[in-house]
Amino acid sequence: MSVPSEDILTTGALRADAQRVLAAWRDRDGDQEQERLRQDYLRHLSEHPDGMWKACTDGHLTASALVVDPEGGRVLLTLHRKLEMWLQMGGHCEPEDTTLAEAALREATEESGITGLTLLPGGPLRLDRHRTPCAWHLDVQYAALAPAGAVEAISDESLALRWFAFDEVAEVADTSVVRLARQAAAALSLSPRPDRLP
Repeated sequence: MSVPSEDILTTGALRADAQRVLAAWRDRDGDQEQERLRQDYLRHLSEHPDGMWKACTDGHLTASALVVDPEGGRVLLTLHRKLEMWLQMGGHCEPEDTTLAEAALREATEESGITGLTLLPGGPLRLDRHRTPCAWHLDVQYAALAPAGAVEAISDESLALRWFAFDEVAEVADTSVVRLARQAAAALSLSPRPDRLP
């Protein structure tokens, strides 16, 4: 990956898009913790011109997408090679990304091996801030719809890929992924068992 130039760091389209997306976004359930995160993300970007990039050790925005098979009522998770956790697809933004949505879709495509993914309309579903070995990740989470008959292919970043029914996610993943799956299910008007999705 090439290092972003100073112009990209300070005036890049990706940073401007992230600010626009976060300024307009609201959690569909009115969750106050999500609102606090939204404000924190915007503050981070205003205080860190390089806040979109891995080089920002105070934390950086990342983009992810939960790959969903709407016909099968299931989601594709990756067993992350470094973290050894079942997660949605996602990661660092790259200099060629011009929007958060583009970054999330690129990550989902690269890590799932599925071509023809499309993002669920309506923008991000959730925000999640978590500590990683490199820094705090300020993740902006989308859902990506898999085309009919999609076949996954493992990438170098994964130990495994596996489809899970919505109501199986809580058995393997942490709260962040469970909540993202719940939001995706609600957006798709699916009905996972409420006792399995907090």
